Amino acid sequence: MRATLLWIGVALVVLVLAVAAIAYGAVPLSAHAVAEALAGRGDRVTVAIVRTLRLPRAVLAMLVGAGLGMAGAALQGALRNALAEPYLLGVSGGAAVGAVAAVALGASGPFVLPLASFAGAALAIAVALLVARASGGRADPRVLLMAGVIVGAFANAAIMVMLSDAPPNAVRNALWWMMGSVGDAGWVTVSWLAVYVALGGALLLWLARDIDVLSLGEESAAALGVAAARSSRIIFLVAALLSAATVAAAGLVGFVGLVVPHLVRSLGVRRHRALIAGAALVGAGLVVASDLVARLARPPAELPLGAVTALLGVPFFLVQLRRLA
Repeated sequence: MRATLLWIGVALVVLVLAVAAIAYGAVPLSAHAVAEALAGRGDRVTVAIVRTLRLPRAVLAMLVGAGLGMAGAALQGALRNALAEPYLLGVSGGAAVGAVAAVALGASGPFVLPLASFAGAALAIAVALLVARASGGRADPRVLLMAGVIVGAFANAAIMVMLSDAPPNAVRNALWWMMGSVGDAGWVTVSWLAVYVALGGALLLWLARDIDVLSLGEESAAALGVAAARSSRIIFLVAALLSAATVAAAGLVGFVGLVVPHLVRSLGVRRHRALIAGAALVGAGLVVASDLVARLARPPAELPLGAVTALLGVPFFLVQLRRLA
């Protein structure tokens, strides 16, 4: 009963944040005006602001946070690594390479772009694991982290090469996208991202028992009848799919997958089915709040969403790294 009330409270906080994201901006709106606009009533300009600009932006931010939160929870459990998350492992950077390559080739549709990002993300996580394994330290958080840094640096270099002869406007837009933003949210983007997040989330919930077992170690997993290598590959691919979809929709938004699972665990959650579901909810709230800060911190200018999440995530990462030292 207590746990149920706790999660109802978390859901209400996320709902309040979503309403605030719709109400506050360059043109502040009252809660009544927001409700009227959502129903299609009231001033035409207000209806356009709410239903065309701010509502899809808030929903996109929630989907990005949910996807990254679930991916981070799955990776931390499967790798038995408290520092694992898509951005730090180079997965998001690999997804960005795939997306930029697709755009450079003129393929930027709602289906092609996420698939190209997924190919880049899957390759990045495979390379990071191979580098860590070659050094004999796949389970060592510091070794895997260094492998992720190497992959991420290579991904950034590849993107710079692809953008080297691009027009100035294209370079500026690409750099803004690499810093993360949900400012260009539209219902088309929201629709296809919702499909990817729902599919990936459902698969991770289905695989939650395997993640529980993998978190005990490969030998324990084998003793309990779980094919550790096969299950790990599937979990990594699903996490890569979620990460790639968020990168294709909103660019690079780092550290969400690191912070959110720890926040959920601090609420007493240990089993990965509940952890993944809770990470989706908390991640949605965190990214909505971060986007709200990005819009309101220096009006009328707007901060990159990835910069705001990094300001939160970097100190958190350093604390976690010190605990492992």
